Amino acid sequence: MSSSPRDKSQAVDRRARAYVLATITVGMAILFYAAVDLARHQVGVSWMLLLALTVLSGWATLRNPAMPISFSISDIFIMAAGLLFGPSAGAVTAALDALVLSSRLTSNRTVERVLFNVATPALAMWVATQIFFLLHGHGLPLEGPWSAVRLLAVLCVFGFIDFGLNTGIVAMAVSFERKVPVTTIWREHFLTLWVSYFGGVFGAMLLLVLTKSSRLDVVLLIVPLPVILYITFRHAVGRATDQIDHLAKVNRVYVGAIEALAHAVDAKDEVTHDHTRRVQDQAVTLARALGADEEGEIQAIKAASLLHDVGKLAIPEHILNKPGRLTPAEYDIMKRHAAIGADILSVIGLPFAVAPIVRSHHENWDGTGYPDGIAGERIPIGSRILSVVDCFDALTSDRPYRPRMTDDEALQIVSERSGTMYDPRVVDAFFALRGAAVEVAAVAPAPDQPHSALQTPLRAGADHRADLEPHIFFEFGRAIGSPASTSELGSALWAQFRMRLPASLFVLYGYERADDSIVALYQVPGEPFSAFARRIPLGERLSGWVAATGQTVVNSDARLDLDEEIREQSPLRSALAVPVVSQEHPIAVLSLYAEAPAAFDDVHRALVMGVAAAVAPILAALRAEAAAPLRAPALQNSTRV
Repeated sequence: MSSSPRDKSQAVDRRARAYVLATITVGMAILFYAAVDLARHQVGVSWMLLLALTVLSGWATLRNPAMPISFSISDIFIMAAGLLFGPSAGAVTAALDALVLSSRLTSNRTVERVLFNVATPALAMWVATQIFFLLHGHGLPLEGPWSAVRLLAVLCVFGFIDFGLNTGIVAMAVSFERKVPVTTIWREHFLTLWVSYFGGVFGAMLLLVLTKSSRLDVVLLIVPLPVILYITFRHAVGRATDQIDHLAKVNRVYVGAIEALAHAVDAKDEVTHDHTRRVQDQAVTLARALGADEEGEIQAIKAASLLHDVGKLAIPEHILNKPGRLTPAEYDIMKRHAAIGADILSVIGLPFAVAPIVRSHHENWDGTGYPDGIAGERIPIGSRILSVVDCFDALTSDRPYRPRMTDDEALQIVSERSGTMYDPRVVDAFFALRGAAVEVAAVAPAPDQPHSALQTPLRAGADHRADLEPHIFFEFGRAIGSPASTSELGSALWAQFRMRLPASLFVLYGYERADDSIVALYQVPGEPFSAFARRIPLGERLSGWVAATGQTVVNSDARLDLDEEIREQSPLRSALAVPVVSQEHPIAVLSLYAEAPAAFDDVHRALVMGVAAAVAPILAALRAEAAAPLRAPALQNSTRV
């Protein structure tokens, strides 16, 4: 019968508490014995002076506020106390130093933690000193050809045992608390501390050698040592702090530049910066869930999340934000952004491995991606993480070429692509973070091509095919006549469109120069789903994009123009939007909507484009003030970055 994760966690917590209590018990027993031993054998003024130096050096620990690093020389005096005056003196000195350091902590200072912190160094020092005297004896026989070498060897054993016990006991406690392997904790946080311990060993060795003369004289002679070292360290730390402050300022500029570049990409790609931030946060969370814990790797994923689409700055906007299907040539241009982005970031020379992640974030697990067609583990883990997170957030956000999906719909698509486009291990971890199960439906995988993957292709030969004989345009002209208002013009157009096109709704939008938007001048009355946005900012939604770029869109998702609260209820599925151009600039948009997918064909498009050209001078005259040329040239097709 298997136990639940909660039961396992509780069992680990019980073992952790038992371990901490056992350490405290052993350490306190050693300290009690040491105190009794020191009371029986008075060690004199020399040890008291070392004790005072230990306390002073513990209080005088230098800390750099910019880094989790501190400098102290108390280890020299602790080891010297143990080696000169015995294990009891060493244990008490180490415990007192730990108590001083614990008193300076401002967080997590519980009684149990303080006792553990005091017990651990006392235990380590007592054991290490006992072994030293067991191997070396209590005298200092420096005569003989190999005496110095023997002393050095025994001191190294002493330092190794003290270092191993001190760091190992603490690493084990941290391992229980964080539920991380003890070897991982020890390597990451304690391995590099060996320099401090063995520096203390050699300092203590110097004191041992000098004790061939009076011990009190030696202790008095080294009193200036902590003062000199403290002043030296303080000066060095001050200079290091200045350098770190300077680096922090440079780093803020670096981060600001990344943010500005990311904003520029978002603005051109018509997405919000909230999307980029969400992708960044989710990518970092997913990376940590997959075991990424190196700071450089995390920082690389953070930067790549912001800048993975920087190459889109080189993609023409009429391709980047095209609502309809991308042609094969347009798709080839779109695919260049991954390699271009990596080249841009390589030139910048970021301090983390960002460029490889950006270059490969459109590679597929099965090798069918771009730009290099690499597969499996050859794709950087940051790229594999980013592709899953970016896909999900993009699918659940509004885009110019489709409305947002629900979370369940987006998760279904991600699930379908597991093992083909996405690393299954990454997908499993992503679903686990969202509390969902990966279920692959028996449906065909979604196409890889962006934009077109969610678009319906043009269909030639619809049931309502229009006949583009010249008399058709003559009938349009006779029906329109000389309208007195834009509403009258819209009504006349709809009367003709509804006879020849499979449309169930028509909106005539006109450009408003005052606030750079398009406004509904005419809308089919009495329709059940006619609650379209009355005013659309230029470049937004479907009709706003057509007005800004002058591009005709066929069979894009009609719901893009609908207000968000009624999208789900609307039966509309396809749209035909044609710009009305005057003086080479769009001044209006003819937008027709149908309930059937791919309801419009090329003949319908030609008909509406011809009507748009015919009514352009009429509409310009009716809107002499509002129909001035658009003042947003940055969105025209010729734009290149």
